[in-house]
Amino acid sequence: MSHNRQHKAAVINDFASFGRCSLAVAIPILSAMKVQCCAVPTAIFTNHTGFPSFSWTDYTAHMDDYIREWKRLDLRFSAIQTGFLGSKEQIDFVFRFLEAFRKGDKLPIVAVDPVMGDSGRLYSTYSRELAEGMRRLIPVADILTPNLTEACVLAAVEYDSAMDDGAIWEICEKLSAPNNAKVVITGVERGGRLVNFALDPSAGERRFTCEEEKIGGDRSGAGDVFSSVILADAINGVAFGESVAKAARFVAHAVERSEALQIPRTDGLAIEEVLSDLL
Repeated sequence: MSHNRQHKAAVINDFASFGRCSLAVAIPILSAMKVQCCAVPTAIFTNHTGFPSFSWTDYTAHMDDYIREWKRLDLRFSAIQTGFLGSKEQIDFVFRFLEAFRKGDKLPIVAVDPVMGDSGRLYSTYSRELAEGMRRLIPVADILTPNLTEACVLAAVEYDSAMDDGAIWEICEKLSAPNNAKVVITGVERGGRLVNFALDPSAGERRFTCEEEKIGGDRSGAGDVFSSVILADAINGVAFGESVAKAARFVAHAVERSEALQIPRTDGLAIEEVLSDLL
C-alpha cells in the first residue's frame, strides 16, 4: 500500500519547546527531506538547558508505551536515532526499542548522536557515570555524530581543545571499530574555521574532512541540526561524504542567517529561514 512507501525514522530525544534543538529541529528537517519523524520524547523541557533557568519533565515512565502501542500498529522504521538520554534506564530503553523494531535478524539504520556536553564539559544533567554508560551504544551504531567533547568521553580519551589531527583520527577509528560505523566528529575549531573529521569504512577514501568558516559564537542545537541532515540522507541513500558536506553547509547557512537577523545564540539556528536549502 502506498502509505508504506514513505520512510519513517524513530527519533529518541528530548523535546524543548523553546530554543530550537533536539526534536524541535529533527521534525522539520526530516520532514523537509521527505522522511516521517516519529518522535519518542525522553524529556520535555520548557526551554533547553542553555538558558539560565528551565523546567522539565522526565519522560522515562512513559517511554515503554511507545514500544507497546507502535508494535500494535505494526510500525516499521528505516532508521532509529538516539539523542539526549537522561538516565541509565533510558539507555536500557534504547536496547528494548531496537530489539522490538528489528527486521528479522537485522536492525534498521541506527544513528547515535550522543548529546552529552561541549567545550570539554558535560551538560548539567549528565553525571560522569551516565556519560560513560553511553559507550554501550557504540557497538550497535551505524552512524555516530559526536562533537569532540562527546567523542573523547565515548573513546575514554582525555579532552584537549588543542588536540592534533592524528589524535582525532585515532578517536574516529576507535569509535568506528566495534560496528564499522560511519563517524563524524563535528565542529572542531581550527583557526577561524570549523572542521568536521569523518570516517567511512565502506568508502575507498576512509578518512576525509569538511570545513566551513566559523561565523559568530557557538549556537545551541547546531549539532542536532547537523545530525538530522545526516540521518535523513542515510535513509535516502546519499553517500556519507556528500551528506557531511551538505550538513556542514546547511548549518553554516543557518548560522549566517541567524547572525544577520541578530537572533540570540541561546535561541539556536533560524532553520525556518533556510529549510528550502534541503528541498
